Amino acid sequence: MTDPQLVLTERVQQALAAAFGAEYSDADPLIRPSQFADYQANVAMSLSKRLRRAPREVAQEIADRLTAESAFPGTVEVSGPGFLNITLDDSWIAGQAAEILADPRTGVAAASAPQTVVIDYSAPNAAKEMHVGHLRTTIVGDALVRVHEHLGNKVVRQNHLGDWGTPFGMLIEHLLDIGEEAAVAQLEAGEGNEYYQAARVKFDSDPEFNKRARARVVTLQAEEPETMRLWHLFMDATVRYFNKVYHRLGVTLTDEDIAGESMYNAMLSQVCDELQDRGIAVVSDGALCVFPPGYTGREGQPLPFMIRKSDGGYGYATTDMATIRYRVQDLKADRILYVIGATQALHMSMLFDSARIAGWLPDHVRAEHVQIGSVLGSDGKMFKTRSGKSIKLLELLDEADVRAAAVIADREYDDAARAEIAHAVGMGAVKYADLSVSHDSEYVFDFDRMLALTGNTGPYLQYATARIRSIFRRGGVAPAEATGPIVLGHPAERALALRLLGFGAAVEEMAEGSAPHKVATFLFETASAFTAFYENCPVLKEGVDEATRASRLALCALTLRVLETGLDLLGVPVPERM
Repeated sequence: MTDPQLVLTERVQQALAAAFGAEYSDADPLIRPSQFADYQANVAMSLSKRLRRAPREVAQEIADRLTAESAFPGTVEVSGPGFLNITLDDSWIAGQAAEILADPRTGVAAASAPQTVVIDYSAPNAAKEMHVGHLRTTIVGDALVRVHEHLGNKVVRQNHLGDWGTPFGMLIEHLLDIGEEAAVAQLEAGEGNEYYQAARVKFDSDPEFNKRARARVVTLQAEEPETMRLWHLFMDATVRYFNKVYHRLGVTLTDEDIAGESMYNAMLSQVCDELQDRGIAVVSDGALCVFPPGYTGREGQPLPFMIRKSDGGYGYATTDMATIRYRVQDLKADRILYVIGATQALHMSMLFDSARIAGWLPDHVRAEHVQIGSVLGSDGKMFKTRSGKSIKLLELLDEADVRAAAVIADREYDDAARAEIAHAVGMGAVKYADLSVSHDSEYVFDFDRMLALTGNTGPYLQYATARIRSIFRRGGVAPAEATGPIVLGHPAERALALRLLGFGAAVEEMAEGSAPHKVATFLFETASAFTAFYENCPVLKEGVDEATRASRLALCALTLRVLETGLDLLGVPVPERM
């Protein structure tokens, strides 16, 4: 139940040690899929200079060692100047596929040493509304949560809401002006931007309101009971709106995962005092700063990481230093993933280096910035409405449902089933379009492309699973009852089975590199291989013998398991029918 590339890597390394000595056993065999065989190993080319022998001679020596081993699962041929072309035996591929089919984990090994993984994602600003810019941090973060939980790691979700600071003075005063009931209704309706803008206009134009707002900040920071009641009223309404978005998207965040800026308020002065007392932070132009080495400004001057402003206020750097200390010391994190916009790369790098200097981020803890690229419109600019405003996330999701309903309009379903399928297709299209590209890349938001039933899209993968289920319904067999044995005859059967063997490795690669697009790519290639299989290898057609039928049903069952498991790890819903 192992990825063929890993099996071949181990075998080639054993052959290297046997042929040239133990010091060569850790050389990378450079094994890649090949158009001339199943895989090609190019290690002879890279080792020839070191061994002072011709590449083809080195390759032949490795091939001889490999084929001398009776258990080697295929054939080896030396080609060109020294390439090793490796073709796996059909029986070995079939045997491995049968093992994965019998494995409840579908070939995905659980972590041998489970870790505590803290994942910081979504993190909208409570003073404003969720917009399309929050889509990627939420979707990517949720996929990473799902894969680490599937591997058996202890996952701690952290929704680091922007729920504290000076803007809340004017937001609370505006709440009092319009009345608690009206404020709650507006916030629950997702009109946070309108609410904020109205408060801001008064703050900038009304001296009396400005004075009240500034005084309210003082009582907020002092956690005066009535101010805290009003703050909770504001936050509870805002979180209820956020939860509507999370429910629509099908992400796993709950209220228990909220760890906003307010949570760290009591720690900030202690953070500053400790860093200053230890000489790690120094006063520069009235502000308290850490100067991690290697960062310079435009004129070559050291770049400060400001943890306390010259007016005594705290900023993002202060809260983030308190946060990373808490996650390491209190949550006992082994790995921390910050799913945050790519534009914050400098800030995150300085944060990690400053925390290391302070000893709050020890070497055994991996802190990683999972950089999130921008969502663009068809004009290649930031995705906005025609009037230049940010697009509200709930409105975007509503449109996805409407457009998805149009895609399946010709299907004969009742209204309830049609709405359920349309929602699954709409959310799957939006989420998969995001996850199928590298998280640090920009991508163009295009409903027509996202909802296409062909190509690398969510609906294409959803349709592949629906097609497989229809095979089992027509055959009167449950997928769990399709156990084979698997025998590979047609090239399309072999190609599909070989592809399925790589699922475990794709999942591990996603977790290790925080790269959901690795699993997305694997699933698309799997669905494409199944399409070729479906078109060339009849399963239920009259004239197909029982052994072939049983084998092909087993391949269908394994493909369905892989697609369903993989899509679930990405958070993409899979409707029963399409």
